[in-house]
Amino acid sequence: MKSRPARKLPPPAKPDEGTETPAGVRFNTAEINHSEATAANGVATAAAANTETTETPSSAADEPAHSSAEEAVALRQTLKTMPAPLRGSMESLVRQNEKTEADNLERIVDDGDLNDRIARGMLVPVPVSTALTINGRLPENRRYCRPWTAKFLTDLGRAHTAAFHRPFEVSSAVRTVVYQKKLERVNGNATSAEGEIASPHLTGAAIDIAKQGMSRQEIGWMRAWLLPMEEAGQIDVEEEFRQACFHITVYKSYAPDLSQLKKTVQATAAESSADKSGL
Repeated sequence: MKSRPARKLPPPAKPDEGTETPAGVRFNTAEINHSEATAANGVATAAAANTETTETPSSAADEPAHSSAEEAVALRQTLKTMPAPLRGSMESLVRQNEKTEADNLERIVDDGDLNDRIARGMLVPVPVSTALTINGRLPENRRYCRPWTAKFLTDLGRAHTAAFHRPFEVSSAVRTVVYQKKLERVNGNATSAEGEIASPHLTGAAIDIAKQGMSRQEIGWMRAWLLPMEEAGQIDVEEEFRQACFHITVYKSYAPDLSQLKKTVQATAAESSADKSGL
């Protein structure tokens, strides 16, 4: 896979930089306190290896930029200066839309569309564990993401826990176009629900990780841990300050093996169907 040019970063952050509002485009992560329809009873639990039937397989075969708990601990021990924020930009937002479109991911229209994709295994649950919690205000059917995004969260949670012995919180995951339009009406900072710079949350590939409650050292570690994956083209990061989170869009190239597993499952199902029909 061809890596994109390295992010042009400003100098390391000053001690108070973590509280300022960055320039450029930001994703909204404030989950407004209103009820949406939750998933219908009996929605199937999605298998982590399933992906959308219309998605194009990833052409990448790269491994994630990080792989070991030892590396996570070593990074914490050797990180002496505060890394610069991973600021958002219009260029990044456009790229996220282009890359999710290249992965052939559709925007999820409404709760009916969302629940259908959950039932068919196109979206899987955010992998909550001792290493990762989720915003308790999110409706049940918005606690889902793409399989490769779930793998990214599992890997990140394992690394973060090895380094800090505590979980982080996913504050937002999949959204629908209908919900995003509601968000636009009540929050002027919300990203569009349509067009070339729509929120990647609408595809299920993006998640937000809350910075609230993180120590300065944790935030610095997170910046340093995520940057190599962004430079490898496996993710895009938009660090938000007004809503205090890391917005992260994960691409299929982060876990190309999931696409291969999908092909195997489909081939097995086709063979089984042919046997039953006597062909």
